[in-house]
Amino acid sequence: MDISISADSSELGKKAAKLVSEKLNEIIKEQGEARMAVSTGSSQFEMFQALVKEKVDWQNVEIFHLDEYIGLPVTHIASFRKYLYERFINLIPVKKFHSVDVEGDIETRIRGLTEEIRRKPVDLSLIGIGVNGHIAFNDPPADFKTQDAYIVVKLDDMCRMQQVNEGWFGSVKDVPDKAVSMSVWQIMQCKSIISVVPHLVKADAVYKTLTSKLTNLVPATILKQHPDWHLFLDQNSASKVIAF
Repeated sequence: MDISISADSSELGKKAAKLVSEKLNEIIKEQGEARMAVSTGSSQFEMFQALVKEKVDWQNVEIFHLDEYIGLPVTHIASFRKYLYERFINLIPVKKFHSVDVEGDIETRIRGLTEEIRRKPVDLSLIGIGVNGHIAFNDPPADFKTQDAYIVVKLDDMCRMQQVNEGWFGSVKDVPDKAVSMSVWQIMQCKSIISVVPHLVKADAVYKTLTSKLTNLVPATILKQHPDWHLFLDQNSASKVIAF
């Protein structure tokens, strides 16, 4: 585990983006291509702003998407697909983007994503940590056992309130209660994991992640078992584990 603490989210985003670009370029140099999974949310804003400016051979990078609300069209302001298209995918010439589409039969969609992600290993994943300690949409108590690549999950109240507080929805009742999410097991199969976790609202989740033993009640604790995990914090998100 490698922890970097920045003064603020802007500095954090630039540092994380630099590491992402360095790793991608190294992977592409070694094997000719790279496969990456990406997360979304307000915590990732500065990182994506910096990442699209980095020099990466994006035409040799295949992108996977972590999660999406069931029942939410791609045109909705809170759609994670819309988020990624506007802030990342449409700004770089990626080889291919595997979005989590939720229209039509969900099981068919999941089978398609599973087939694609299991063709080759995922080299690098950007995995955020939610206010409730979730990774992707694996809310507590997260399923640590399933080896399905993508699963249908039920969102807890804290997760749904986070979406409201970030401004994506007007009220909790507007937030869908189900989503398709990459599973915890599939996330852990990625060769490298980079977690971008700024802001004071994440301080408690960061504290629990770093101080708790492995528990599905704080799903992010499993990241400590990954052999190449890089955690990027700012002074706000790190405030409960270190004094400044």
